[in-house]
Amino acid sequence: MEQDLVVNEVFGPTVQGEGRSMGRRCAFLRLGGCNLSCSWCDTPYTWDWVGAADGGIAHDPRKELHRRPVGDVVEELLAFDTELIVISGGEPLGQQERLIPLVAALTERGKEIEIETNGTHAAHPELVAAGVRFNVSPKLSHSGDPLRRRIVPAALTSLSALPGSTFKFVCQNTRDLDEVAQLVTDFDLPSVWIMPIGRTADDVTKHMGELADAVVERGWNLTTRLHTLLWGEKRGV
Repeated sequence: MEQDLVVNEVFGPTVQGEGRSMGRRCAFLRLGGCNLSCSWCDTPYTWDWVGAADGGIAHDPRKELHRRPVGDVVEELLAFDTELIVISGGEPLGQQERLIPLVAALTERGKEIEIETNGTHAAHPELVAAGVRFNVSPKLSHSGDPLRRRIVPAALTSLSALPGSTFKFVCQNTRDLDEVAQLVTDFDLPSVWIMPIGRTADDVTKHMGELADAVVERGWNLTTRLHTLLWGEKRGV
């Protein structure tokens, strides 16, 4: 019996807005649900039903979440005719066993898969074997979540050992970089990217300007939020 995914939205063609694939044409699968509650989350409509983020706005799960058969989602993603599929959330690895048949069907058709994750779940071996690339974004203290929830040592150690994993940190200012450096040292994290916080183009540009020199000096990579610069908070692009 085919399992359902809890989906927020499927959209494309668009471009990957962050990290090493920034600017690449892709399609997005955004799943619902998250085990964290970051105060600055830019997709609170995937998990926040009580107004914990987004200025206290409570979103309606009856409107935002949809149970969809894997096969239907595969067909919709294939119709966008992109080489790259990005699976985001929410926290996609909260549904990772149900993602296995979807990833298998997409990779059989030659698609590249990137999964965005907060780094609190180790990846299922079948997703790793399928060649999924993991864009891991551990949350810093300014997220508002306690350390024990946002940093799971076993999961980070496992993800850091996978070929192709990248680690992306949302930062407000150069003081946040010391916190990043400690995590990089503690878990031997490869391929570090720093991304400015911000849900408007002005905020992204401001914070990126504050961070850029210090990021380069530390030997890390810098990414903007291209989708925010292009489309602001518009959804489905």
